[in-house]
Amino acid sequence: MGLTSGYVLAGAVAAAVGLFATTIWCWPRLAGRGWRAVGGRIGLLLATQLALFVSVGLAANNAFLFYGSWSDLLGREQKLGVVVDHSAGQQRIKVVERRMAPVEGGSRPDRGGQIQKVVISGEKSGITSSAYVYLPPEYFQSEHRGRSFPAVVALTGYPGMAENLIKGQKYPQIAFRKAREGKMQPMVLIMLRSTVAPPRDTECVDIPGGPQAETFLGRDLPAAVSRSYRVGTEPRGWGVIGVSTGGYCALKIAMHHSEQYSVGAGLSPYYRAAEDPTTGDLFQGDQSLRDRADLLWSLDRLPQPDASFLVTSSLKGEDNLAATREFIGKVRPPARVSSIILDSGGHNFNTWARQVPPALEWMSDRLRAA
Repeated sequence: MGLTSGYVLAGAVAAAVGLFATTIWCWPRLAGRGWRAVGGRIGLLLATQLALFVSVGLAANNAFLFYGSWSDLLGREQKLGVVVDHSAGQQRIKVVERRMAPVEGGSRPDRGGQIQKVVISGEKSGITSSAYVYLPPEYFQSEHRGRSFPAVVALTGYPGMAENLIKGQKYPQIAFRKAREGKMQPMVLIMLRSTVAPPRDTECVDIPGGPQAETFLGRDLPAAVSRSYRVGTEPRGWGVIGVSTGGYCALKIAMHHSEQYSVGAGLSPYYRAAEDPTTGDLFQGDQSLRDRADLLWSLDRLPQPDASFLVTSSLKGEDNLAATREFIGKVRPPARVSSIILDSGGHNFNTWARQVPPALEWMSDRLRAA
């Protein structure tokens, strides 16, 4: 059974409850000082604790979809095989699944929109990544047949699963509801994990001799989507949003690729690339690449981009408040910056649920499809 199966979670919970009951029942019999009694007590306690840990871990994973399968959990994710034709003019997006958007009344695409699972092949980066594309109901309505729509790229944190942008953070549901209420325009959403070369955390960097993650997100993805869907081709028609690592990536992509993205929203972002065991050596000793991946350094020393930025933090609960204020203070025209600063909110999905709806409204106000 799959990692996210309800039967697996139920089995783990049943095992934990059963071991707890067994411990209570057998404890008087194991009250002696002999090695068997001591060993029995230790064994029961360890087994109960392990079963409880597994149950909590499975419940958290089912809620937040950190990992989608056992192979993903163990770092052996098997990517979907894709035949790539390297001839000129090839299709760079392959649709592998279509389904109705999980919204009220969404029985038909022209009423609730559609979600397509796709595989995107990067022409310049050589990266192939899966993603989900949300097409709003207007995309399928006859009166909008010739209309182009703004496109917003939504990124997970690390490690993250793209499905969580639908099931957990509910991007399509929020976009559908806000458009129906007249608070934002219909937009095409491209939802994927920021880790486009799993299991490595690339920090959306072009790694010398490694994955060209920035090129994929900054150039390949917009080019592929523009050829396959009715979306704008100018920067004013493209935005990118993300949380945590995805927030850092969103700001960086909009900053360094303002020729493609005019809007970038970082929810609970940090402002320089992490370097730890999950990332490996991102820069291969090249300090100029490390500096460029530092957004505060870039604002000080590189030309300010013609782009709008949104950053978020909390007075209590986030550790990026000082850096966020520093980022805001460094933005100069033609760049523009807005912020959401909550009174309280930790680095978690509950906080981001309070930020995604206003962030999408903010993006909608600044995007126009050509």
